[in-house]
Amino acid sequence: METFDYVIVGAGSAGSVLASRLSEDPSVTACVLEAGPWDWHPFIHIPAGFMYTLVNPRVNWLYTSEASEWTGGRRIAAPRGKTLGGSSSINGHIYNRGQRLDFDGWAQRGNHGWGYADVLPYFRRTERRVGEADETFRGRDGNLPITDLEWRDPICDAFIEGAVQMGIPRNRDYNGTMQAGISYVQRIIQNGRRKSAAGGYLHPAMSRKNLTVRTHAHATKIVLEGKRAVGIRYRKGGRDGTPMEVRAAKEVILSGGTVNSPQLLQISGIGPAPLLQSLGIEVRHALPGVGENLRDHYAPRFVARVKNAETINEKSHGLKLVGEVLKYAIARKGILSLNPTLVYVFWKSDERVDNYDLQLTFTPASYKEGVQSTLDDFPGMTIASWQQRPDSIGYVRARSADPFEHPIIQPNYLVAESDRHVLLAGMKLARRLLASQPLGKFYEREEFPGPQVQSDEELLGAAKQRGTTTFHLMGTCRMAPDSDPTAVVDEQLRVRGLSNLRVVDASVMPTMPSANLNASVLMIAEKAADMIRGKPPLEAAVLKD
Repeated sequence: METFDYVIVGAGSAGSVLASRLSEDPSVTACVLEAGPWDWHPFIHIPAGFMYTLVNPRVNWLYTSEASEWTGGRRIAAPRGKTLGGSSSINGHIYNRGQRLDFDGWAQRGNHGWGYADVLPYFRRTERRVGEADETFRGRDGNLPITDLEWRDPICDAFIEGAVQMGIPRNRDYNGTMQAGISYVQRIIQNGRRKSAAGGYLHPAMSRKNLTVRTHAHATKIVLEGKRAVGIRYRKGGRDGTPMEVRAAKEVILSGGTVNSPQLLQISGIGPAPLLQSLGIEVRHALPGVGENLRDHYAPRFVARVKNAETINEKSHGLKLVGEVLKYAIARKGILSLNPTLVYVFWKSDERVDNYDLQLTFTPASYKEGVQSTLDDFPGMTIASWQQRPDSIGYVRARSADPFEHPIIQPNYLVAESDRHVLLAGMKLARRLLASQPLGKFYEREEFPGPQVQSDEELLGAAKQRGTTTFHLMGTCRMAPDSDPTAVVDEQLRVRGLSNLRVVDASVMPTMPSANLNASVLMIAEKAADMIRGKPPLEAAVLKD
């Protein structure tokens, strides 16, 4: 049995950052346990490879959520990364922080030190912004390159112009002063290649002698001595692999993500007592909030047939695809260098809304049945819309005491009436954007849901029929003050009532940021690394009201 100062479970975005930062101190040792393989797969590094990693069991847990009323009885795919870099190795590459009010809301809920001025320095520390930027908000020296999309497409340009004519302004930097507006996306891609958290943080640190990274190491239990976490049991090589154990002299840190972290806590006897007892798991520490507070963005997509222009759909077949492969091989250009979404819109469902509550995305491509792994055979374009801060709350619960059995994931999409209200506004705005005058020369007809779908009831029916996740699961190990009975971790991300155990990943988020989550996870891990090392926090940013 080996002992390290720190044992980190999960080599995803948070785990990669923690491994890098903690191992900067040569006097400490750290071990990272990753259930998946090395991130060697070529589709991880090619931006368009997301279409294959989304369905590849070698690098993806391939979870699915439970069926529910507002998904029309469908189970929705919930892909999570299972390799070095975790979901940052299979996601859509988008860099999107969210709004100032999101993080100020975290602090106002009693999570001291998590307001926007407090976390902004850590956002800056993660990024190496390439291109024009306001230095108040953007970093230049971080581990991950944040670049603007260089691709320019006449359909996208027409879409942007149509939005501007409707009163939605261009925004040169939605990660700067204000999020609202429309622009081409910012992404964590440079020179046509993905830069995962493993690429930016973990791999450069692996040359250090005090850092050990073990792949194919599936954590099966947190080892407790009384109320103190002392190590992790795992199997090397999967269910039939060798049982092993590693000890932590200082801390065990869970960075498995919104699904895996609560499941590991629960099967280790940490969680809601009634659930654990029903599964025959000894209750080692009753903590009702473990696995609760799950939220995700749910997005219906409008698909239109395109005329007078070539879309990504046609470029992805036959000889044209061969040409695109050659273009990428020679110059890292073309459709293989693209992420799934090219244009972002941040707007409001109602003029009375102050903090913009709608996010829409646009791309000159479309997918069969709305599933982002297979392109349509006809020229198509897609616009998706979703509520930025959903009120619907679900859960993640272990299905059994077996650590290899996928847990129950129930996001309860659209259960809250407020979510349906905002979503309808987003769908109507999406349709108006597709019907804008500048886009008219490319717009042939609406393929889904179709012009016959007009009433609110019919639109919600379309959302039930083909709406899907945007892959932003969060909140299942919620950070909250002692007075909150759903609290799992405190403002230092320490598991309440236990010592030497923290959770550092998207599961600790108290509420949903108005954003894709990867940027915030990187920020959380950078801030947590300072906490764990006992370093003072970075100086809070000075911001104008």
